[in-house]
Amino acid sequence: EDILAIEGTLEKIYDDVNPSVVNIRVVKKISPEDMKGLQIPKIPFFGLPQEEDQNPEQYQSGLGSGFVWDQQGHIVTNNHVIHQADKIEVTFSDGTIEPAELVGTDPDSDLAVLEIKMPDGITPLQLADSNKLKVGQLAIAIGNPFGLSGTMTVGIVSALGRSLPLNEELGVNYTIPDIIQTDAPINPGNSGGVLVNDLGFVIGVTAAIESPVGANAGIGFAIPSAIVCRVVPALINDGRYDHSWLGISGTSLVPDLATAMNLDSTQRGALVVDVMPNSPAEDAGLKGSDRQIEIEGIQVRVGGDVITAIDTQPINEMDDLIAFLAGKTEVGQEVSLTIIRNGKAERTSLTLASRPNSNEMKQAE
Repeated sequence: EDILAIEGTLEKIYDDVNPSVVNIRVVKKISPEDMKGLQIPKIPFFGLPQEEDQNPEQYQSGLGSGFVWDQQGHIVTNNHVIHQADKIEVTFSDGTIEPAELVGTDPDSDLAVLEIKMPDGITPLQLADSNKLKVGQLAIAIGNPFGLSGTMTVGIVSALGRSLPLNEELGVNYTIPDIIQTDAPINPGNSGGVLVNDLGFVIGVTAAIESPVGANAGIGFAIPSAIVCRVVPALINDGRYDHSWLGISGTSLVPDLATAMNLDSTQRGALVVDVMPNSPAEDAGLKGSDRQIEIEGIQVRVGGDVITAIDTQPINEMDDLIAFLAGKTEVGQEVSLTIIRNGKAERTSLTLASRPNSNEMKQAE
């Protein structure tokens, strides 16, 4: 009876969710220069490239997934699925094909919004609160792996609070915080599809895998709904999302680093390595690391400020700081930092700015 109940639940979820999950086909015109270095993108980012046509004017097509956001015809997918696409088509489970226009992208959270003429009878998916997820809960992926549209796979939430470095090939150097890890089989082509809970509500957007062979190895990653529901409305309204920006790069303070800075080996926090020019951190006088030491044969920089709290939130590692900025702050908000400088605790306040895009960052450097 339990098995029948589980089967019934899964069947209902598929019937409810699959009509709102779409197959996304993109076509990109590529130059002869691009052809010379053309190769399948490295994981963790994957959009299932297909062979290019053997014509003088070369095209490359790829496949991904997406889902219906609202009744105005907005479709959510990954930024890396539609990156530099010249043509985008959306196919529904009933075979309906619609051309799609790009509304907005946010490379820093790997999300994008498309718009189509809304077919009749298609319903938006509901989002769950990913902040309430627990490891062990059911996780169901629906998407378009290897072009096999309408595929459902089942697993659990394997871990929470992971960090996902973004693809350097997209010109982005940032980490998405609070990523959901799942063992629900995810493969190339699942990008932009959904990870849903036992009610069929979206808990995340499937975005990446960790695999030595480029196919499912039991470790899949999804952008949490808490980030999706912050970013997507801004993309629809403004075409972009402004991330709050502190303006530092750094690392987690571990015992060897703490000892090298004459701190207690149990001291934790985010060690500031570099302070970006023209940033809130620079304006507030934060200090970066100014000397090198060798740990386990590797040269590392130490000596900078150690951030131990932001407002009332303790910071034990760098990921804590990234997650707080992404989930709890807005551009223009004033925050209070507790730092350790030269072995002594201090407090300083600063106003968060809008994170520059990659081109602006290169000019600043």
